[in-house]
Amino acid sequence: MRVAAFYRFLDLGDPESFARELLNECREAGLLGTILVAHEGLNGTVAGAGQDIERVLRFIGSELGLDTALEPRWTDAAEAPFRRMRVKVKKEIVALGRPDIEPHRKTGRHVSAAEWNALLDDPQVVVVDTRNRYEVEIGSFPGALDPGTDSFREFPAFAAALAGEDRERPLAMFCTGGIRCEKATALMLELGFENVYHLDGGILSYLEEMRDADNRWQGECFVFDTRVAVDRDLAEGGYVQCHACRRPLSSADLASPDYREGVSCPRCVDRLDAAREARLEERARQVRIARERGETHVGAILDDAASEDRDL
Repeated sequence: MRVAAFYRFLDLGDPESFARELLNECREAGLLGTILVAHEGLNGTVAGAGQDIERVLRFIGSELGLDTALEPRWTDAAEAPFRRMRVKVKKEIVALGRPDIEPHRKTGRHVSAAEWNALLDDPQVVVVDTRNRYEVEIGSFPGALDPGTDSFREFPAFAAALAGEDRERPLAMFCTGGIRCEKATALMLELGFENVYHLDGGILSYLEEMRDADNRWQGECFVFDTRVAVDRDLAEGGYVQCHACRRPLSSADLASPDYREGVSCPRCVDRLDAAREARLEERARQVRIARERGETHVGAILDDAASEDRDL
């Protein structure tokens, strides 16, 4: 099964009407996934047969009158990484908490994978990982600043602090698929930085384009679907996801006494109250029963649109 991730910042006059039409088109094409729609554009990841995805991309281009075609990042999955098809209307297609920031009018300079390596080698450049701490923990580029955020809505506070230190040095920003770093560069320009770059297509495009000998990526890359993470070859990685807090878990996390499948992990065990623990225990019990019967319980299905930080 093919998986396509795409986004486009633009002026969208009637997101609700477009969302209804797009959902019907996706369902007719037999796709699964999530697409977020807002006045500032659209952001989505869908899975299905390649020709069916192409059909939907052509529909989007035609309906929105795009002057250039959407250029998705393609990956493959052994099975569907989504359980349903959803098109949701949001205030922002990636939630910075600043709907006034308009990357389609002013944003940083896109750079290719080869140009990105040159920025990594420049000691004057400040490299910024615009993703969240749980994503950074499992992989990043060497020397990149970690903003220490739990959601993209926290990024403006980090950006303001960085602007207060030094606005003269060039900034090179990256994220999973390009959307967060594109919006982040627009914010940094507003804060007074002049030389701002972002990795075109994000980490996923970099991993696809860069040959192994020149690949600077270290670790795995978190993705917002049931694959949890992909490795340097864009194959499904070695992490699973905690159902309680949705953080990626390593083999060491799974071996911890604080890990209980469907209930808790070392990252969230201290934040569980008795009522939530009881609900998670009951859901985990029902999931086990369904598994023994060869069925799939709704509690075992990840919410494909749970995070407003979706970068895929």
